[in-house]
Amino acid sequence: MSIRGIYAFYRDGFRAMTLGRVLWAVIGVKLVVIFAVLRVFFFSPHLQGSDQDKSRAVSAELIERMGYGY
Repeated sequence: MSIRGIYAFYRDGFRAMTLGRVLWAVIGVKLVVIFAVLRVFFFSPHLQGSDQDKSRAVSAELIERMGYGY
């Protein structure tokens, strides 16, 4: 099979889908929502800047969580 044949196979298969299109749309929406939630809640915005700033922020957070905060 050539590259064109493989492309035509998948193109025709996706065109013939009925329920599959809805399922792919649901998967796409779920991925967008999951990554948006991860970005908002798990990636801290104060970890931006130089490497030295990042290391200070991380060490301060670790010290605070261990109960040694001043």
